[in-house]
Amino acid sequence: MADPTADDVRDYIAQGLRCEHLEVEGDGRHFFATIVAAEFEGLPRVRRHQRVYQALGDRMREQIHALSMKTLTPAEWAPSANAAGSTPAAGHHHH
Repeated sequence: MADPTADDVRDYIAQGLRCEHLEVEGDGRHFFATIVAAEFEGLPRVRRHQRVYQALGDRMREQIHALSMKTLTPAEWAPSANAAGSTPAAGHHHH
């Protein structure tokens, strides 16, 4: 199986989880995802991560250990986005 791209991982997560904001960076072996979802509200971090793994399903079974993530609620995410003086819509994108 070919190594997934960061875009693949982002698509997999987006298919299984409604995200307000979703950014994935990676090189095919190690990925870092920033995931902002309203349904994380009130969940401890470990449950949030389980929810993301659930969204990924079997597709990432092999690579899942190479995924590190930051899981935030919109409320947790907004202050840091605003503090940087940039609106979420103007976030930086790596291609």
